[in-house]
Amino acid sequence: MKQQGICTCWPGTTLWLTGLPSAGKTTLAHELAGRLRADGRRVEVLDGDEIRSFLSAGLGFSRADRDANVQRIGLVAEVLARNGVMALVPVIAPYAVSRAAVRRRHESSNTPYLEVHVATPVEVCSERDVKGLYARQAAGEITGLTGVDDPYEAPEKPDLRIETHTQTVQESAAALHTLLTERGLA
Repeated sequence: MKQQGICTCWPGTTLWLTGLPSAGKTTLAHELAGRLRADGRRVEVLDGDEIRSFLSAGLGFSRADRDANVQRIGLVAEVLARNGVMALVPVIAPYAVSRAAVRRRHESSNTPYLEVHVATPVEVCSERDVKGLYARQAAGEITGLTGVDDPYEAPEKPDLRIETHTQTVQESAAALHTLLTERGLA
Protein backbone atom coordinates (compact mmCIF):
# COMPACT_ATOMS: atom_id res chain seq x y z
CA MET A 1 0.00 0.00 0.00
CA LYS A 2 1.34 3.46 -0.88
CA GLN A 3 0.61 6.63 1.04
CA GLN A 4 1.93 9.94 -0.29
CA GLY A 5 4.74 8.25 -2.24
CA ILE A 6 5.79 6.05 0.68
CA CYS A 7 5.31 2.30 0.42
CA THR A 8 4.09 0.68 3.62
CA CYS A 9 4.37 -2.85 2.19
CA TRP A 10 7.62 -3.68 4.00
CA PRO A 11 7.96 -4.48 7.66
CA GLY A 12 9.81 -2.07 9.90
CA THR A 13 13.29 -3.29 10.72
CA THR A 14 16.30 -2.33 12.77
CA LEU A 15 19.61 -2.67 10.99
CA TRP A 16 22.32 -2.22 13.64
CA LEU A 17 25.79 -1.36 12.29
CA THR A 18 28.46 -1.97 14.92
CA GLY A 19 32.18 -1.42 14.61
CA LEU A 20 35.13 0.68 15.73
CA PRO A 21 35.22 4.48 15.54
CA SER A 22 35.85 5.56 11.90
CA ALA A 23 34.96 2.10 10.58
CA GLY A 24 32.46 3.58 8.12
CA LYS A 25 29.18 2.82 9.93
CA THR A 26 27.54 6.22 9.47
CA THR A 27 28.72 6.59 5.88
CA LEU A 28 27.21 3.21 5.04
CA ALA A 29 23.96 4.00 6.86
CA HIS A 30 23.48 7.22 4.89
CA GLU A 31 24.32 5.54 1.57
CA LEU A 32 21.83 2.74 2.29
CA ALA A 33 19.21 5.22 3.50
CA GLY A 34 19.38 7.00 0.15
CA ARG A 35 18.85 3.74 -1.72
CA LEU A 36 15.95 2.70 0.49
CA ARG A 37 14.26 6.11 0.26
CA ALA A 38 14.54 5.89 -3.52
CA ASP A 39 12.57 2.62 -3.21
CA GLY A 40 9.89 4.45 -1.21
CA ARG A 41 10.96 3.18 2.21
CA ARG A 42 10.47 5.16 5.40
CA VAL A 43 13.98 5.33 6.85
CA GLU A 44 15.60 6.95 9.87
CA VAL A 45 19.32 6.97 10.62
CA LEU A 46 19.91 6.95 14.37
CA ASP A 47 23.50 8.18 14.39
CA GLY A 48 25.29 7.40 17.65
CA ASP A 49 26.93 10.82 17.92
CA GLU A 50 23.67 12.69 17.35
CA ILE A 51 21.78 10.51 19.84
CA ARG A 52 24.51 10.92 22.45
CA SER A 53 24.19 14.72 22.13
CA PHE A 54 20.49 14.70 22.96
CA LEU A 55 18.91 11.47 24.20
CA SER A 56 22.02 10.44 26.10
CA ALA A 57 23.38 13.85 27.04
CA GLY A 58 25.10 13.63 30.39
CA LEU A 59 26.26 10.06 29.96
CA GLY A 60 29.98 9.41 30.04
CA PHE A 61 31.94 6.52 28.61
CA SER A 62 31.98 4.07 31.51
CA ARG A 63 30.73 0.59 30.75
CA ALA A 64 27.42 1.36 32.52
CA ASP A 65 26.98 4.63 30.61
CA ARG A 66 27.80 2.99 27.29
CA ASP A 67 25.25 0.27 28.05
CA ALA A 68 22.59 2.86 28.98
CA ASN A 69 23.28 4.71 25.72
CA VAL A 70 22.93 1.52 23.65
CA GLN A 71 19.70 0.55 25.43
CA ARG A 72 18.19 4.00 24.82
CA ILE A 73 19.07 3.87 21.14
CA GLY A 74 17.79 0.30 20.96
CA LEU A 75 14.44 1.35 22.40
CA VAL A 76 14.04 4.19 19.89
CA ALA A 77 15.02 1.87 17.02
CA GLU A 78 12.58 -0.81 18.16
CA VAL A 79 9.69 1.68 18.45
CA LEU A 80 10.44 3.06 14.99
CA ALA A 81 10.75 -0.41 13.47
CA ARG A 82 7.62 -1.63 15.21
CA ASN A 83 5.83 1.23 13.45
CA GLY A 84 7.01 0.41 9.95
CA VAL A 85 10.21 2.45 9.75
CA MET A 86 13.57 1.07 8.66
CA ALA A 87 15.84 2.15 11.52
CA LEU A 88 19.50 2.24 10.51
CA VAL A 89 21.66 2.40 13.62
CA PRO A 90 25.37 3.19 13.13
CA VAL A 91 26.55 2.90 16.73
CA ILE A 92 29.79 1.46 18.13
CA ALA A 93 27.97 -0.54 20.86
CA PRO A 94 31.20 -2.14 22.08
CA TYR A 95 29.73 -4.80 24.39
CA ALA A 96 28.13 -7.99 23.12
CA VAL A 97 25.80 -8.19 26.13
CA SER A 98 24.35 -4.75 25.34
CA ARG A 99 23.74 -5.66 21.71
CA ALA A 100 22.16 -8.96 22.77
CA ALA A 101 19.73 -7.09 25.04
CA VAL A 102 18.70 -4.88 22.13
CA ARG A 103 18.17 -7.98 19.96
CA ARG A 104 16.03 -9.61 22.69
CA ARG A 105 13.89 -6.47 22.97
CA HIS A 106 13.22 -6.64 19.24
CA GLU A 107 12.51 -10.37 19.35
CA SER A 108 10.04 -9.92 22.22
CA SER A 109 8.01 -7.52 20.06
CA ASN A 110 8.43 -9.64 16.90
CA THR A 111 10.31 -6.78 15.26
CA PRO A 112 13.01 -7.69 12.72
CA TYR A 113 16.55 -6.93 13.88
CA LEU A 114 19.75 -7.49 11.93
CA GLU A 115 23.26 -6.95 13.24
CA VAL A 116 26.03 -6.00 10.84
CA HIS A 117 29.66 -5.91 11.88
CA VAL A 118 31.51 -3.18 10.02
CA ALA A 119 34.80 -5.00 10.42
CA THR A 120 37.39 -2.39 9.59
CA PRO A 121 40.82 -3.01 11.17
CA VAL A 122 41.87 -0.52 13.84
CA GLU A 123 44.89 0.47 11.72
CA VAL A 124 42.58 1.57 8.88
CA CYS A 125 40.22 3.33 11.30
CA SER A 126 43.21 5.15 12.78
CA GLU A 127 44.29 6.31 9.31
CA ARG A 128 40.76 7.56 8.55
CA ASP A 129 40.39 9.14 12.01
CA VAL A 130 37.27 11.03 10.96
CA LYS A 131 36.85 12.75 14.34
CA GLY A 132 40.50 12.95 15.35
CA LEU A 133 39.97 10.49 18.20
CA TYR A 134 42.90 8.22 17.40
CA ALA A 135 45.29 11.20 17.18
CA ARG A 136 43.98 12.58 20.48
CA GLN A 137 44.38 9.17 22.14
CA ALA A 138 47.91 8.77 20.78
CA ALA A 139 48.76 12.24 22.13
CA GLY A 140 47.47 11.25 25.58
CA GLU A 141 44.60 13.76 25.44
CA ILE A 142 41.89 11.11 25.84
CA THR A 143 41.62 7.59 27.20
CA GLY A 144 38.98 4.93 26.80
CA LEU A 145 39.02 4.84 22.99
CA THR A 146 37.08 1.79 21.89
CA GLY A 147 39.33 -0.77 20.25
CA VAL A 148 42.54 0.90 21.44
CA ASP A 149 42.57 1.22 25.23
CA ASP A 150 38.95 0.23 25.85
CA PRO A 151 37.41 -3.07 24.73
CA TYR A 152 35.41 -3.75 21.60
CA GLU A 153 33.71 -7.14 21.53
CA ALA A 154 33.22 -7.97 17.86
CA PRO A 155 30.04 -9.90 17.06
CA GLU A 156 30.69 -13.63 16.86
CA LYS A 157 27.81 -14.35 14.49
CA PRO A 158 26.58 -11.14 12.87
CA ASP A 159 23.95 -11.33 10.16
CA LEU A 160 26.59 -9.82 7.87
CA ARG A 161 30.22 -8.79 8.18
CA ILE A 162 31.38 -5.94 5.94
CA GLU A 163 35.03 -5.09 5.42
CA THR A 164 34.90 -1.47 4.29
CA HIS A 165 38.63 -1.39 3.65
CA THR A 166 38.28 -3.93 0.82
CA GLN A 167 35.29 -2.46 -1.03
CA THR A 168 33.73 0.87 -1.95
CA VAL A 169 30.93 2.52 0.00
CA GLN A 170 28.57 1.66 -2.84
CA GLU A 171 29.60 -2.01 -2.80
CA SER A 172 29.15 -2.16 0.98
CA ALA A 173 25.72 -0.51 0.76
CA ALA A 174 24.76 -2.96 -2.00
CA ALA A 175 25.73 -5.86 0.30
CA LEU A 176 23.49 -4.40 3.03
CA HIS A 177 20.64 -4.00 0.54
CA THR A 178 21.13 -7.60 -0.59
CA LEU A 179 20.92 -8.79 3.03
CA LEU A 180 17.64 -6.92 3.50
CA THR A 181 16.26 -8.29 0.23
CA GLU A 182 17.26 -11.87 1.06
CA ARG A 183 15.48 -11.58 4.41
CA GLY A 184 12.34 -10.13 2.77
CA LEU A 185 12.87 -6.75 4.40
CA ALA A 186 13.51 -4.61 1.30
